[in-house]
Amino acid sequence: MLKINGLTKGFGDKKVLDSLYLEVNEASIFGLVGVNGAGKSTMLRCISGIYEPDGGNVEFNGTDTYKDEAIRKDIFFVNDDPYYPMASSIRTLKEFYGSYYSLNEKAYRKYLDLFHLDENKPINSFSKGMKRQTLLLFALAIRPKLLLLDEAFDGLDPIVRLDLKKALYDFIQDDQATVIISSHNLKELEDICDSYGILENGKISTYGDLLESKANINKYQLAFNKTIDESCFEQFEILHQAKEGSVYSFVIKGDRNEVEEKLSKLEPLILDVLPVNFEELFIYEHEGGRN
Repeated sequence: MLKINGLTKGFGDKKVLDSLYLEVNEASIFGLVGVNGAGKSTMLRCISGIYEPDGGNVEFNGTDTYKDEAIRKDIFFVNDDPYYPMASSIRTLKEFYGSYYSLNEKAYRKYLDLFHLDENKPINSFSKGMKRQTLLLFALAIRPKLLLLDEAFDGLDPIVRLDLKKALYDFIQDDQATVIISSHNLKELEDICDSYGILENGKISTYGDLLESKANINKYQLAFNKTIDESCFEQFEILHQAKEGSVYSFVIKGDRNEVEEKLSKLEPLILDVLPVNFEELFIYEHEGGRN
């Protein structure tokens, strides 16, 4: 299990992470979301042990990831902007990573073929997507217990994205590993993450099971053939609302059956219920946290 205990990190006068707490279970994929500049990359670097926390700590399986170098052999971090030495190839990187990590040769060959990469070509001749696939190749071949992916799908074509998602599913099932993915493309996370957290103002402002959270926030459209006292809507936890003519549109947080029952008592002419996707969930939770 990954446990973040009061993690604080800043640069100069700017505090990026502020007494942040989080727990992520093993054999799961956690989606880390937040607006640009929220501190997602900083958080991943602290988890991986690259950055020293200013306060608090990060523990993986009970061990401090910054203080204990040995635990970092169980962690692999795929950076948003990977750097490679000018003359390096996948083959030379294999020697480099093999000197620190235990690399699975069968998995290495499998993902080398899957991503259609030439291990002898210089990496600086690769496209952005191919450079990212190179790091993903090593991440999957090393089989870490904790895999951190910063903007994992950025620059990948649709076929490779599907291949990567399947590879991550298999990795989780076979190795009971923990994966954390940060991404600005929430649609990419929706069908792969078990749980999620929204990073805002240096803290995890919202956290939970993705399916449960989506089920707990719904869009409701109501139309009335009579004048209605709008104070009756104050009983609901409304994250977003709009009105056009006699039609009201709400995004309401709460058990769908309970909300629907209460809305029905208002005797609307029309009552439609629509689910939200992950992108909408983030937007409405973000808006709700600012109100």
